[in-house]
Amino acid sequence: MNKNREIAQIFETIADMLEVLEENRFKIRAYRNAARNIMELGDKIEEVEGRGELQSISGVGADLSRKISGYLETGKIEEYERLKERVPPGAVELLSIQGLGPKTLATLIKKLGVRGLSDLEKVLDGEEIKKLPRMGQKKIEEMRRGIQIVKEGGERIPLGAALPTALEITSLVREMPGTLDAVITGSIRRMKENNKDIDILALTRDGGSVIKAFVELPIVREVHAQGETTGSIITGEGVKVNLRVAGPDSWGGALQYFTGSQAHNVKLRILALSKGCNLNEYGVFRGENRIAWKSEEEFYEALGLEWIPPELREDRGEIEAAAKGEIPDLIQLADIRGDLHTHSTWSDGRYGIEQMAAAARDMGYEYIAVTDHSPSSRIANGLSTERLMEKKKDIQRARKRVTGISILFGAEVDIKSDGSLDYPDDVLKELDVVIAAVHSGFNMERAAMTARITAALKNPCVHALAHPTGRLIGTRAPYEMDIDEVIDTALKHGKALEVNSQYLRLDLNDINTKQAVDKGVKIIISTDAHHTNQLKLMGLGVGTARRGWLQTKNVINALGINDLKRWLKTPGKLSA
Repeated sequence: MNKNREIAQIFETIADMLEVLEENRFKIRAYRNAARNIMELGDKIEEVEGRGELQSISGVGADLSRKISGYLETGKIEEYERLKERVPPGAVELLSIQGLGPKTLATLIKKLGVRGLSDLEKVLDGEEIKKLPRMGQKKIEEMRRGIQIVKEGGERIPLGAALPTALEITSLVREMPGTLDAVITGSIRRMKENNKDIDILALTRDGGSVIKAFVELPIVREVHAQGETTGSIITGEGVKVNLRVAGPDSWGGALQYFTGSQAHNVKLRILALSKGCNLNEYGVFRGENRIAWKSEEEFYEALGLEWIPPELREDRGEIEAAAKGEIPDLIQLADIRGDLHTHSTWSDGRYGIEQMAAAARDMGYEYIAVTDHSPSSRIANGLSTERLMEKKKDIQRARKRVTGISILFGAEVDIKSDGSLDYPDDVLKELDVVIAAVHSGFNMERAAMTARITAALKNPCVHALAHPTGRLIGTRAPYEMDIDEVIDTALKHGKALEVNSQYLRLDLNDINTKQAVDKGVKIIISTDAHHTNQLKLMGLGVGTARRGWLQTKNVINALGINDLKRWLKTPGKLSA
């Protein structure tokens, strides 16, 4: 369905295979760069190819251009097919396991015949692996933990991948004859970070014909179910999509019911019974009389409740709050006034400061902080102090050339293993925004990692902690640390914690976010954008923040520029 994504994934897999085979690192980098730029294209790659402009994509030269054209024509890339004969695809998938890098995997393939997950699990339980170089018990345990994370998330789709697909398919359903409306339901409507499948509800007076048209869409690889009210398909990308239909006489009940969550709906059912009512996907009933069905608002009102935003429907106190009229006015995307964590070509971003700033301005933002990496992040082209000062001059030039937005001079500064920061304080004081972050040494003991992070939060130059737990959804577990102590330290020293909007991070998660805000800690919602297109990921962070019950008053980058500047000078001293 999405050729950009398909080709980018193949290029990434080719790079992985080449890395396992210890091939030329420049070739590996070329495939990875091309994959990233194809994923970030604003246009469909078929359209770019049709215009003869493939080589205008950064990192796509004549060779990769030919491969892309060949794939669009035949569905195959010959180099990929050849590599699959040398490196088992099941083995390449193991690279997503924490603690298992390309060199280790290459050794396991050559020495122990590992070809997939089951092989790896067997060798981890054997004695032969312990005879290999640099294969101690700690590394073996790390790989075991990594396998568990992959298993838990393997059949689920991250929100950032599921939501665009859901929106695209929902748009197709809306265009079907007989469809009056269509909306995303289920866990995606609740903005849950991981999703088993995609659920859509269509409003129609002719459910059978809409279901028939749905299962005949060109995206369909396999039909799982087809009836008068429900259709279920598997797309060409292997994603399960469920379509349910409802008429105007049951729309509100169906929308509430199929949004869930199950725990929320069970609690509502118990409440309804206590009021002498019953409820199902057709509405709220008192005896034989249906008393609510037209809208969700009517549905909740019939139970004596305020309407509850979908993001809160997890049975975490929202029903009790709605009964008291205490549902918070949650933060919305329109409340965000700027982005305080972005990257430019000065480190590992794809666009210069002026381009990032202009893109943020065009989104209606008042400000953007360009927070490139510090020197310890060598893989991300981190800035030495000398380069940082050159960047400051570039910021000053950009401020003159890009009007209508404030450009803040910032840095994402590595927290060293002892808790000190990657720049000395006299350099940090030159910056408008200091975002501290852990980018190495993820396997520290709990007490040491906690001390490392809290030491950084105590530094008076630091404004916020980026992606505080370090997790990557489905790939890397959070650091071992005491999140309560981190939150308490942030509160005591007036520092903000970040909700990072990158879809494999969403870190802090919803539960940690609510925990922090309940204690009074301020939050920044940032995109960590490395590309102008990634500035649009803010909605994922806002969705996570809403699941954490955040209001505008809790969010630092919901402040206007003047209030923000005052807060930056005295973190935590002003109310947001």
